Amino acid sequence: MEKIHLTREKATLLITLYAKAQESRLPGSLLRDHHAAAAVARIDHDFSRLRMRRDEMIGLATRAHTLDGWAREFIAAHGDATVLHLGCGLDTRVFRVDPPFGVDWFEVDYPEVIELRRKLYPVRPGCSLLGSPVTDLAWLGRIPAGKPTLIVAEGLFLYLPEDALLRLLRAVTTRFPAGEIVFDAYNRLGLTWVAHNRMIRSTGAVTRWSLGRPRKLEALVPGLRLRTEHGGYESEDLSQRTRYSWPAQTALWLMRRVQPLGGMTRLLRYRY
Repeated sequence: MEKIHLTREKATLLITLYAKAQESRLPGSLLRDHHAAAAVARIDHDFSRLRMRRDEMIGLATRAHTLDGWAREFIAAHGDATVLHLGCGLDTRVFRVDPPFGVDWFEVDYPEVIELRRKLYPVRPGCSLLGSPVTDLAWLGRIPAGKPTLIVAEGLFLYLPEDALLRLLRAVTTRFPAGEIVFDAYNRLGLTWVAHNRMIRSTGAVTRWSLGRPRKLEALVPGLRLRTEHGGYESEDLSQRTRYSWPAQTALWLMRRVQPLGGMTRLLRYRY
C-alpha cells in the first residue's frame, strides 16, 4: 500500500481519482477507468471520508470524458502531435485515450506527485513524466517545439494566480507553432461554489482564478481563439443525462437556461 502525504491543491487529486474509479464501477460507465480503480485499491487512504455522492462521481467522469474526446480528436487530426497533460495528478488519461505511436505525451506535476505516479502506474512508451510545478516554466525547455501541441488541464487552472496562469498560456502559445488548449473554467459564482464544496474544503485548497466571459481570454493571450464552449458536467450524449438524480438533472437544466448559472462551470477549447 502507498501512503499519501499530500495537502492543499495537491490533495485534490484524490477527489478526482476516486470519482473516476467509482464511476467506473457504475452501470453504463463512461470511463471504465480500471487503472484508476486499481490505483485506489493500492493507496493507503480512507476515501470514505470524502462522502462522495453518486452525482459527483458521474459529473467528474463526464467532465473527463469530454476532455478525453477532444484529445482524441486532436490526435486523430495530428498523428505526430505533442500532448502536455498539465497538473496530471493521478489521472489516467493517457491510458484512456491510448495515443498511437508517434504521439509524444508528457505528464507534468509536482515532483512528489510524479513519484507517486511512477509507483502506481506502468511505464507507457511515448509517455514522459516531468516533475515540476507547471508555473515554473523551465520545464517547457524539455518539450520539442516543432509539432502541433495539445495542452490539457483538468481541475488545475482554478487554483493558479491569474498572473502565473497568463504567463503559462503566453509561453505555450509562443513556444509551439499551433495547437489547442482545453480546460475547465469557472465564473466567480462557480469559483465560490467550488471553494465551499465539502471535499475541497477538507484539503485546504485555495481557489484563485475565475473567467466570466470565455472570449476575454483571447484579449489576454495573443493568438488564442475560442473554438468550443461546453457545459462542465454535461455529456454530449443526451442519454447520459438520465444517469444523474432528478435534483441534479434539474440543476443542470437551470444552468443551461439561467445566467450566471450557465457560466458557473464550463469546458473550453481554444486554438492558437
